[in-house]
Amino acid sequence: MPVMLLQHSYQTFRDKIEIFNSHLLIALLFFIPFSTALGSILSGFILIFWLCEAKFSEQYKQLKGNRVVIASLLFFALHVVGLLWTADIDWGLHTVKKEWKFLMLPIFMLYVRQEHIRYYIYAFVLAMSISELISYGIWFEQIPAFKDATVSNPTPFMTHITYNPLLAIAIYLIASDIIFHRSHSNYKRVVYFLFFITMTMNMFITGGRSGQAMLFVVVVLLSFQYFSGRLIKSIITSAVLGSFVFFLAYSYSSIFSERFDMAIHNTLNYDQNKGSSVGQRLTFAINGVDVFLENPVLGVGTGDLPSTMQEAHRVNTPEIKAPNNPHNMYVMMAVQFGLVGLVTLAWLFYAQVKFALNNSNSFMRRFGIALPVLFLVANLGESYFSVHATSLLFCVLSAVTYREYDSNKSL
Repeated sequence: MPVMLLQHSYQTFRDKIEIFNSHLLIALLFFIPFSTALGSILSGFILIFWLCEAKFSEQYKQLKGNRVVIASLLFFALHVVGLLWTADIDWGLHTVKKEWKFLMLPIFMLYVRQEHIRYYIYAFVLAMSISELISYGIWFEQIPAFKDATVSNPTPFMTHITYNPLLAIAIYLIASDIIFHRSHSNYKRVVYFLFFITMTMNMFITGGRSGQAMLFVVVVLLSFQYFSGRLIKSIITSAVLGSFVFFLAYSYSSIFSERFDMAIHNTLNYDQNKGSSVGQRLTFAINGVDVFLENPVLGVGTGDLPSTMQEAHRVNTPEIKAPNNPHNMYVMMAVQFGLVGLVTLAWLFYAQVKFALNNSNSFMRRFGIALPVLFLVANLGESYFSVHATSLLFCVLSAVTYREYDSNKSL
């Protein structure tokens, strides 16, 4: 009798894992902007419950034809296989550990429920709304600055390098909801519009240039998606709105105008400003191209980027110290894995866009295109697939967006 009772309890537990893990995904999307540790812990629980459920054969059949899943697993697998031609195994293993989210993407996808989609989106947008309110509180000196935040850079839970890309994605989601969901009440539309305005303003009181670039891409994306099929209107609208946002930001945000002017100056006068933030990125890119040309097919391996780039800097630009992070995902992949790495990364984005274009649901089609396009741009300014919060958010949102849903049910 006790054995039968135990078996019944275990079976009941297994039956509830799907719904429980879906709730954990909602919690995960809420906590990603606040805590690296909580993001890892919640992902760990999802993994443990997946192992307890043990429906591997059934779940394999469910995901085996999904090209986004295959592309994600290949991206992770390349980092593992790249250890074979790596001299620095310790750094290689360190790099592999940072990419665990891409191994988790198919597991996340297994527990996405169609009826919970709005809650996944709301959880993330709510988290970013709370984050921006706290950011304003610090900026207006109504809340004491805590953790690494300062009055001039009010991002307490993560650096502005990470915060602004997350904010740009939240802005897209809110703006898309305002534009395309005509059934909202006037009250709800006003609340959404206020958060859209305050989030946009918040983008320019912090210094994350990648997120700011993503914001201008959001303007272009929404213009083209709203005027779908009308190229001239899309171009004119995006140009006018983008120019308007830039004018306001440049005129009223000293941190944006100063950093924009500095970026232009340091780029045009690169030889005299190699030690600047922009100069270091350009130096790493230039030296990275040299290393890539010497190892064009397979690169130097998962773990040899730091040592190889240090040698390239020593020979070409000895006055500049080589960082372990090139602050550019494409340079990182080219150095580590050569053309194979760049093709693997490109195929991941292509698989997402291809899936989105074939999606019958209008929201999933729009956001399914926006997500890879936004990260395509962001990865020019930082190696965001090796940064915890951005890579985890990318994988969870990919799991939500590129899953097959029942077309007869509303999302």
